Amino acid sequence: MQQFKVSGMSCGHCERAVTQAIQALEQTARVEVDLAAGLVRVEAGLDAAQIQTAIRDEGYEVAPA
Repeated sequence: MQQFKVSGMSCGHCERAVTQAIQALEQTARVEVDLAAGLVRVEAGLDAAQIQTAIRDEGYEVAPA
């Protein structure tokens, strides 16, 4: 499972936006968003760069955690 530190997420909409962006790349991706900690965990066959790009495209800052 890959983990990323994501800043700017604050609500359920943010959680859905990040989850949907990643699942648009791989429908079966398992995405866990921890708003309080600012973490996104992803279990998928995607590489880190693909995931980070999807999150950035939604308007969030992202870095490996």
